Amino acid sequence: MKKKLLKALIYCFIIFVQLSCQNTSGNQMQYDYDAIDGTIDSLMIARNIPGFSIALVSDTELIWSKSYGKSDVKRNIDINTDQIMNIGSISKTITAVAIMQLWEKKLVDLNSDVNNYLDFEVRNQHYPDDSITVFQLLTHTSSIKDGESYSQNYDCGDPLVSLEDWIYSNLSKEGELYTEGSNYGKWAPNEKSYYSNLAFGLLGLIIEKVSNQPFNLYCRKQIFKPLGMNNTGWHLNEVDSTDHIRPYGFITDRNRNGYLKRKNLFPYEDSFATGTLVEGCLYGFPNYPDGLARTSVKELSLFMSAIMNGGELNGSRILQKETVRKMLSPQLSKGGSQGLCFYTETVNDSLKLWGHNGIDPGVRTTMYFNPDNKIGIITFQNNATDGAISILKKLYLMHQK
Repeated sequence: MKKKLLKALIYCFIIFVQLSCQNTSGNQMQYDYDAIDGTIDSLMIARNIPGFSIALVSDTELIWSKSYGKSDVKRNIDINTDQIMNIGSISKTITAVAIMQLWEKKLVDLNSDVNNYLDFEVRNQHYPDDSITVFQLLTHTSSIKDGESYSQNYDCGDPLVSLEDWIYSNLSKEGELYTEGSNYGKWAPNEKSYYSNLAFGLLGLIIEKVSNQPFNLYCRKQIFKPLGMNNTGWHLNEVDSTDHIRPYGFITDRNRNGYLKRKNLFPYEDSFATGTLVEGCLYGFPNYPDGLARTSVKELSLFMSAIMNGGELNGSRILQKETVRKMLSPQLSKGGSQGLCFYTETVNDSLKLWGHNGIDPGVRTTMYFNPDNKIGIITFQNNATDGAISILKKLYLMHQK
């Protein structure tokens, strides 16, 4: 009897220890994550956001995540961190990793004229003697502008124009969409910073030319597959879109005209009445390396963990540590916030996080991390209104206490 009682006590003790370890693993019991619920709920109400997902990530694991609201209002589907969404300009960090992989192999020179990799000439006609370099594309100093046609080429479904045809059409002076003063600034390359989506489309084309394969397939083989991002891709035909988060917009007197100009992206709506939530289609555009990666919070966390861990995750290395360090270092003498694609977001006087955000019709995303303590945060929302960055900062500071 005593032996049975002793065994029972030992068994209970073992279970207690196991449960204690589980409850504290990943820091899950050290912080009151529910404390941010009210903040997120208030943001969603104030900004008319149907669905919101957030995750706290380390260099080895997803520490904590939570989702609020709907991924699909009409069909009453709750949002969750496994659902995919086009993530806007966070996509640029994936494109940057791809070009730096080729740089590591000495197939691309950051200081080389981009024309060394192309079949047509890209040159700012205001400064025909000045080269545009790969480095300038990565740091938004190329003098390339998006042009009048950029926003007009969003449409429901996957793009029908190839990346090469699109870039040629915009950046070659013989191109159909090239217009004097629209595609290049009146300043010289490397003269000033000017955010350019088209520059990252050009980076994607350079990757295609150097690797001798479509940009989206290169990323699948060299980034997504090694990291276990199995339902991540650039086009709808690459991913399982049955659980794709729907994009939405909320109509106000101020933004109504803007939505009417993009009515093709919201084909289910006729009146666009003020005070209504309108559902968008799953859209695409030909300049896709700048903003059309489709992934989930969970799968994007794998990418961010790899970057925080110096380019490696679970035995799969996508970049060397020195390369990641270079990407997360200030690159411009005129400002300390711009790395190679990645940039810093100020949390307070003593803390800056590296990362990127994204915004496109019906979506807004953030991905920022501290490469020193290897903690980062991702947010997804299916309305492009702002406010998420304040929640990201609050969660990060709460974790620091």
